[in-house]
Parts: sequence; structure tokens; C-alpha cells
Amino acid sequence: MLNEWIEVFRYRELVRNLVSKQLKVRYKRSVLGLMWALLYPLLMMVVMNIVFSSIFQSSLPNFPVYLLSGIVLWNFFSQTTMDGANTILTNVNIIKKIYVPKGVFSVATVLSGLVHLALAVIPLLIIALVTGTPLTVSLLFLPVSVMLVSVFILGVSLALATIAVFFNDILYIYQVLLIALMFLTPIFYPASIVPTRYVSVLRLNPMYYFVECFRLPIYEGAIPSPEMVAFAALAALIALLAGWWLFSRNQNAFVYYL
Repeated sequence: MLNEWIEVFRYRELVRNLVSKQLKVRYKRSVLGLMWALLYPLLMMVVMNIVFSSIFQSSLPNFPVYLLSGIVLWNFFSQTTMDGANTILTNVNIIKKIYVPKGVFSVATVLSGLVHLALAVIPLLIIALVTGTPLTVSLLFLPVSVMLVSVFILGVSLALATIAVFFNDILYIYQVLLIALMFLTPIFYPASIVPTRYVSVLRLNPMYYFVECFRLPIYEGAIPSPEMVAFAALAALIALLAGWWLFSRNQNAFVYYL
């Protein structure tokens, strides 16, 4: 596994080019371009804030910051893993023409997602300041949170990209699963309102730990508990090892199914 990652690193110039290409293709016909990375989570927050504050009467203090911090991380996970699921299929011309370590495509997808995340964090922090949320030294923990969820996303993307080559329907199945997982993750509601009998289900959801590790330094100015960080790290490691194992075992057969 280490040798394969070293090989991916040797192709870092290709990774940079792939990231640039992905960003250009996504916003090719858009007037606002990368500005949508800032606007999309803001617009989602406005809609969700109206729904949950007015209709469902959420009593959470500073709900916009709570909501936006969850949306920003969720968008990073959902959009990047969806792109990651397609990454082998969308780069079939390169794969058939020249040899490249196929892991570079998944790595480039995650890095492209990180660019969008970095842009989305800007309006999040601005709204936090405007609404009076104190920004503390705990923000220094954010890179750790982002690193953990990025590793998790890479593992999930590798697994999905592998399955999609042999079973294209996984792309549609995964979209449905994402919707279910979104509502099972405390993005729009606090974990404290989850009924006791469902707490064990919540704790089996890895996105719960990643969202909380990202949200706490911003919303509460606190560093996540060692237990929460440990669970997030364990989920990230398991996803990466499982995803890479599945990917490496099948990557040589990709060309025969594309």
C-alpha cells in the first residue's frame, strides 16, 4: 500500500492538473464560477433556517451558524463522494491511453472538494462574526477535523469508484443513501433531541463524529472530546483501508469493463 501511495505522489503534477480541470469543467458555463462555492451553502442555510426556525420553531441559539457549519461539511462529504464515485468512469479516455496510477483520480477529486470547502468556510466565519459567535483558539483544531473527514471521504470514494465500474447502478443507489444519511446526521437538529432508544444508531453514524468535530470549534468555541476525535479517526482509518483494499484488488480489471 505504501508503494502505491508513493507512486501516486510521483504523479503529483498530474493531480494538480486534474484538480484544475475539475474546477474548470464544473463551472465552465457558469457566470459566477467558483463564487457558487460560497453562495450555495449560504442559500441552503437561508432556506433551511426559514424552515426550521419558523415552521419547526427551532430554539437553538444562533441557529444560522449551527446550521451552516453542518451544511458546509455535509456538502463537502456528499458532493466529493458523488464525484469520487464517477472518477474512473469520467477519466476512461486517460486510463485507456496511458498508464497512470488510478488512485490519482480519487486523490484529485478530494483535493478539488477541499478547494470548495475552503471557500465555503469563508462566509461561515463571516456569519459567525456578524451574529456574535466568538471565534476562539479552538479554530486551530479545524485542520485536524478537515483532515480526518478528508481521509474518510477518500476511502469512501475509492470504494464507490471501484463498485461503479462493475455495477453502475450504485451511483443511483448512493444518491438515495445520501438523502437518508443526511437526515440521520444532526445537521438541522441537535443530537440532544434524539430519543434515547435511537442514540446507539446515531453513534454508529460516522458522519455524526465528523460534523461535530468540525462544528464544535466554530459554534461553541470548544475542542471535541478525545472520545469523539478517536471515533472519527477510527472511522477514517477503516474507510481508507477498506476503500484502498477494494480499489487495489480490482484496478487492473477496470480497463476491461470500461
